[in-house]
Amino acid sequence: MSVDIPSLSADATAKALLFRTLSRESVLVLPNAWDAASAAVIAAAGATAIATTSGGVSWSLGRGDGQQVSRGDMVAAARRIVDCVDLPVTVDAEGGYGPAPADVAATVRAMVEIGVVGVNLEDSTAAGGPLFDLAEHTARLRAAREAAAAAGLPEFFINARTDVFLFAIGAPSGRLAETLTRTAAYADAGADGIFVPGLLDLDLLSTLCAESPLPVNAMAIPGGPTVTELANAGVRRISLGTGLAQAAYTATRRAAEELLTTGGLTTLNNSLDFSELNALFHR
Repeated sequence: MSVDIPSLSADATAKALLFRTLSRESVLVLPNAWDAASAAVIAAAGATAIATTSGGVSWSLGRGDGQQVSRGDMVAAARRIVDCVDLPVTVDAEGGYGPAPADVAATVRAMVEIGVVGVNLEDSTAAGGPLFDLAEHTARLRAAREAAAAAGLPEFFINARTDVFLFAIGAPSGRLAETLTRTAAYADAGADGIFVPGLLDLDLLSTLCAESPLPVNAMAIPGGPTVTELANAGVRRISLGTGLAQAAYTATRRAAEELLTTGGLTTLNNSLDFSELNALFHR
């Protein structure tokens, strides 16, 4: 029996292939966007692809991070970003907006339909843990892989996130081994990359990168290893999580505080020019 596979635009496939090339042939640095405007600014700064931050998107919608927004809200936010930039867009889809494989599949289908080329899918059941057990999360990742293919985009990039280090799961001495066990299982389930936020020890990262069957994504933070140091450890993808959104909201608060206390405007010095920003929105 033949199975009808949806036909996607050549542009969607080309962007997905480009994203795979960028992920494979270089160290991919992804300053994370949280709305269409931040994505446009990041693209203008020279980014080769756009990644979102679920925390930043959630805050912009008046919610906290940790799957406090719905699948529909996250897809709508991603659609605005895809429509605003010409670069490949990968979305932080948190835990897939539901615990079951069918929930994850629905999320992936929705992302493919709007032109997204990849997602992060985390193995936490909630912020702070616990984690899905290995069999549960591999089933979720397998469902994501199958959903992307069935939606007509087998090139869709699945970045499996494990929160072993971020949420300090288990004894410190066993976290690297647990991460490697999960990475191997996630690779077998169809993941294309492994994201290990919270791990910034360069020795441990070097070991992980050397032994992982998947390219490793690390989250850079202020005061942590530099992009060069992470790349030298073998990391192939570097993102900032909520870092840029935090910086933007910090700048807003500082400017508001100055205006409301002293009446000054010095914190607005060196801002992007209105015309420069407005010109980014050409559609």
